[in-house]
Amino acid sequence: MITVDEVVSGRREYIDLLLMGDEQEEMIEKYLDRGRLFVMKNNGTVCAACIVTDESDGTLELKNIAVYPEFQHQGLGKRLISYIVERFGNEYRRLILGTGDSPLTVPFYEKCGFRRYGVIKNFFIDNYDHPIIEAGVQLCDMICFEKELSADDRSDSEGFAP
Repeated sequence: MITVDEVVSGRREYIDLLLMGDEQEEMIEKYLDRGRLFVMKNNGTVCAACIVTDESDGTLELKNIAVYPEFQHQGLGKRLISYIVERFGNEYRRLILGTGDSPLTVPFYEKCGFRRYGVIKNFFIDNYDHPIIEAGVQLCDMICFEKELSADDRSDSEGFAP
């Protein structure tokens, strides 16, 4: 059974998992305490996590999403995003995120219903102390995505246990 719980205390216990979504701990520290951390479990075993932050004006930002390698390619990342949409769809009008221009992440977010709305040039070069390489490509620019939250998005329940 898949469950998703919000973690209020002991957030740093999940740093190893969060580093899979954002590989510099100093960057995670910038949003770990101000965001809300959600952990997905599969039959009681932690398999994925994400952090969302309130960016005001009805905007929620997905700062980090990560799935342990042994649980990847099973649709759990998409289910975790669906959970966030369902959980916060009545409070926020859009969900945004930024990611590298990678052949792994860009198609994933597009399949989850996000659309591109901007680029932050040289984000990964200017903000990380080492080159970020994904799928053999050095990440330079951040691609900004958004997903409008509407009643239609929330009507597709994923059947999560509380």
